[in-house]
Amino acid sequence: MKYVTEYRDADLVKGVLDEIRRTVTQPWVVMEICGGQTHSIVRYGIDQLLPSDIELVHGPGCPVCVTPLELIDKAIAIASRPEVIFTSYGDMLRVPGSERDLFSVRARGGDVRVVYSPLDAVKIAQKNPDREVVFFAIGFETTAPPNAMSVSQAQALGLDNFSVLVSHVRVPPAIHAILGSPHNRVQGFLAAGHVCAVMGYWEYPPIAETYNVPIVVTGFEPLDIVRGVLHVVRLLENGEVAAENAYTRAVTFEGNKPAQALIERVFETCDRKWRGIGVIPQSGWKLRPEFAAFDAEGRFDVADIQAEESPLCIAGLILQGLKKPHDCEAFGRQCTPEKPLGATMVSAEGACAAYYRYGRFTNE
Repeated sequence: MKYVTEYRDADLVKGVLDEIRRTVTQPWVVMEICGGQTHSIVRYGIDQLLPSDIELVHGPGCPVCVTPLELIDKAIAIASRPEVIFTSYGDMLRVPGSERDLFSVRARGGDVRVVYSPLDAVKIAQKNPDREVVFFAIGFETTAPPNAMSVSQAQALGLDNFSVLVSHVRVPPAIHAILGSPHNRVQGFLAAGHVCAVMGYWEYPPIAETYNVPIVVTGFEPLDIVRGVLHVVRLLENGEVAAENAYTRAVTFEGNKPAQALIERVFETCDRKWRGIGVIPQSGWKLRPEFAAFDAEGRFDVADIQAEESPLCIAGLILQGLKKPHDCEAFGRQCTPEKPLGATMVSAEGACAAYYRYGRFTNE
């Protein structure tokens, strides 16, 4: 595929790896913040090809993985109602709640549908005026513009049978939480290119300076990732602190201003709970008061639902870069993609799913 295969060229990747070997002189811990990057790293064995002095750890960059357990239970409660058509991206249907998942709701007769865009859900609401149509609006900054657009369009169309169950999270506050933790091991960050394509990376220089940690924006192909690592290692070895862009073909400093304006019009920042981590201040978005009529949580009175994680699951430690999936006693035993204990095993971008899929069953 044009513009993709070039970034999987083995000789180019090898050249960058050689440059990393010539540059590194001491151990460094680098975190990739995005689950898509995690899967590329494990799929192509990038972490094993890097010099042993460089340890890659995996961050909370999978929106499915960090969606709180009680929000999954709220989705299940709403989807189980006979008057509801519940719509979602496909990867949310297998994420386990406290007792079951959305696939189980559909198997029991619930009208649960996979859509490829929240605007598809708006069209379903138009075609079914006698039904309540709910879209499960999760994600980082990347999915916020289309989710905001669906609410804006529903308002413009006067749809009173459309609502969204919102669980949007933001990357910069999560980086703050990780770097500000007394247990932090991360010395350099690979930032997510798709998030920065929307938001730019203007929020990152102050974070880098506050914690004395370089942050480099990069993409998702092998060449993107090793180039990002090279940027981080050069900064670390030189004792420099900066936020750099190694993904210039997709990211600018300012980002997509119209998309940011749309997000700002529909959403406002709020404290948000992250699965396995806890509440991170100002790390989420919720609907502004003028769009409260489209808030499914309030419409269906599920705000008070609470839940508790399995005590066997260490997803929170994995998402903070403190543990690897194979450090979990349940990994590959009580917890598999067929019977997952947590979202990091079931999500298409989860670190546990990546380790299981590509055979990382032992502690390297």
